[in-house]
This record gives sequence, C-alpha cells and structure tokens, in this order.
Amino acid sequence: MISSMTGFGRFEGEINGRRITLEIKSVNHRYSEFNCRITRGYAFLEEKLKSYITSRVQRGKIDMFLSITEPEDTPTDVIINHNLAQGYMNAFKELGEKYSIRNEITVNDLARYPDVLTVHKAPEDEDKVYADVIIAVDSALEGFMAMRHAEGEKLKADVLGRAEVIMQIVSEIEERSPETVAEYQNRLREKIEEVLSSTEYDEQRVITEVAIYADKVAVDEETVRLRSHFDQLRTYLDADEPVGRRIDFLIQEMNREANTIGSKVKDAEIAHKVVRIKNEIEKIREQIQNIE
Repeated sequence: MISSMTGFGRFEGEINGRRITLEIKSVNHRYSEFNCRITRGYAFLEEKLKSYITSRVQRGKIDMFLSITEPEDTPTDVIINHNLAQGYMNAFKELGEKYSIRNEITVNDLARYPDVLTVHKAPEDEDKVYADVIIAVDSALEGFMAMRHAEGEKLKADVLGRAEVIMQIVSEIEERSPETVAEYQNRLREKIEEVLSSTEYDEQRVITEVAIYADKVAVDEETVRLRSHFDQLRTYLDADEPVGRRIDFLIQEMNREANTIGSKVKDAEIAHKVVRIKNEIEKIREQIQNIE
C-alpha cells in the first residue's frame, strides 16, 4: 500500500500510573530524519524510540513530542544543603549588621534560594518506562499510519489519472508519427532531387538514403519505452513497500523519453503533444515527492 510522508497521531492517557501525552507527525523529506522532545529525566528513551519508529517508517521528517508525569507514589526525598543554608544565613546577618537592616528571613524565604533544597527521586526502571511508552507510541502510530495510507491512496489515484492522460497522448503521437515520417521523406527526396536535377544520380541510392534519414525522426522506440515506464509505474504503485525513490528515478526516465521525442520530431502537432506530456510528468513529479 502506497503511503504519503504526511501523517499525524496522538495519544493522551494514563498507563500504570504514568500520565503520558505523545504526538508524532511527519512531512516529506528526501531521507529519514527523527527529532524528539522528551520530558526532562527521560532522555534515555530517545535512541530506543528512534530505532522503533524508523523500523516502522522508512522515509520522512518525523517529529515526536513526549510528556511523562511519573506516578504519584514514586518515592521522593527532599535533601537540605545545610552548609549552603548556613552560608546564606551568615550573609544575611552580616548585611543586616553592616547596613542596620532588620533581618527577618524565614524558613520559606531561605528555601527559595537556589540549591538549598534539592529533590531526589528513586531511579525508575527504564525497561518498565519504555514498555509503558511503547503502548502510547503504538496507539499514536495507528492514527499516524492511517493518515499516511489515506493520503497515499489519494496520491496514487492522482498519479494514475495523469498517467492515463499521458498514455492517451502517446497513442495520439503514435497515430500521427507515420504521417510525419512520410512527410519528412517526401520533403527530403524533393530537396535531394532538386539539388541533383542537373546531374545523373542513382535513384535507388537516393531512396535508400532518404529512408535512413527519415527513420531518424521516427519515435516508435521512445513511445514503446514510455509505455514500459508507465507499466512499471503502476507496478510500483501497487507495491507493499516504500517506492518513492524508485518512482522518482522512473519519472526522470519518462521525462528523458519525452525530451527525445520533442527533439526528433519537427512537427507542430506532435510538439504540442510533447509539451502536454511534460506538463503532466512534472505534476506527477510534484506528487511523488510526498510518497514514502
């Protein structure tokens, strides 16, 4: 199933006493890029989450936001830095005596100063935290992947529709091409006969040479290759794996064949059709930039 690189998923809830909020979103990117913002103290999760997500999502710029509130019954100790507290008290006393200021410092005032009180929490079991977070990740990924698949189906439909338009134009070129070859042969033969009108020449040789040169304006090979490329495009669009890069390369080959047709044929009608083909190919190129 074709997937877009645009997606969004969210989870918010409580898992084993932890309040977890998680958002994951992605946009198109040439390769794979993962960025994660996590609640302070849970940085150990980042590499594990990166490995987990990139195993599920092959391509795109992925941003994740993860907020974790630990269980209320987590053991917590408040540590007093007595040396620092005494230092503050001595400083307040000295300031009061020197500048004749009343020293009315309270416990609450003292506790507000940096590092007088520090909170120490018992280290959490990293494996248990990760297991809880993965539950949230999987839940968010459901919506995220569903959105990518839905967008991918829309892209697929648009690309196939444009491919059908191009194939119709190719059919029109194939119908017109023999006429342009014949017209070119006639013009070329008339020109040669005009130049050689005053001398004797081998008519069969002229016919052969005209046929050789006229063949250079035939576009049968290019239209056959274009059809082959579009058959391959349909195969890629039905694949169950990321094919965005392969389609991107295929589009380049299609454009090359269209350019060759345009350069070989000096026919206004076909030239106009080639322009239409290239316009549709460019629109397909824009769409497949968001295919994983």
